[in-house]
Order: sequence, then structure tokens, then C-alpha cells
Amino acid sequence: MSILTVRLTDEEAALLEQRARSAGVKKATLVRQLIRETPFVTAGDVLKDLPKRMGDARLRVRRKA
Repeated sequence: MSILTVRLTDEEAALLEQRARSAGVKKATLVRQLIRETPFVTAGDVLKDLPKRMGDARLRVRRKA
């Protein structure tokens, strides 16, 4: 198994920690998930993946006034 070392700024480290906490996983697990994620090559790839990323259509999103 290889070891990957990444240098992050304090802001990037805080963002990574926040995203890991909201996902309910450890930081290393989140990084592994991001590495394994399929990259978008064309707009067709984005459109194909869009329904999964949009979430539940039954939920409403309201703008804060």
C-alpha cells in the first residue's frame, strides 16, 4: 500500500475536516472516496450523474430573504 502525503493550508484542512464531519467519516476516508470518484470528462457525464447529486426531488429549497 502506498502512502500519499498532501500539504494543505489551514483553510483547506478546515474545509476537509468540515466536509468529513458532515459526511460522517474520517478525513482519510473522505480523501479515499474523492480519489476513487469518477471524473467528469464531458457535459454528458455531468448530466448522467446529475440526478444522483441533486438529492431528493421531494425536498424544497427556499432562499433566505
